Amino acid sequence: MPRLNLNYDAFQQQLFALERDELLAVIKTFKKLRQLLWQEVYKDKGLNWELAREEKGERFYSIRVIKKFRALVQREGDFVVFMSLHPDHDSAYQN
Repeated sequence: MPRLNLNYDAFQQQLFALERDELLAVIKTFKKLRQLLWQEVYKDKGLNWELAREEKGERFYSIRVIKKFRALVQREGDFVVFMSLHPDHDSAYQN
């Protein structure tokens, strides 16, 4: 089961700026992630885990955290590292 790393400053600023309903929906996604096995995370249609970009050998992935937002994440061992939130879905795929 994935563990969550929510420690990136940019991600925290974006997370804390969400409206109450959006924040509750993101937390619901966090709970969902914690209940799945890694193979289920990759295949889940709601999360839609996909490669966003690759830089200097590092892979960055995009997942749907709520209908309006995607998050840019990395996998580091057992952790999903949340790096940023993107209300404009395309911005998760840009350098």
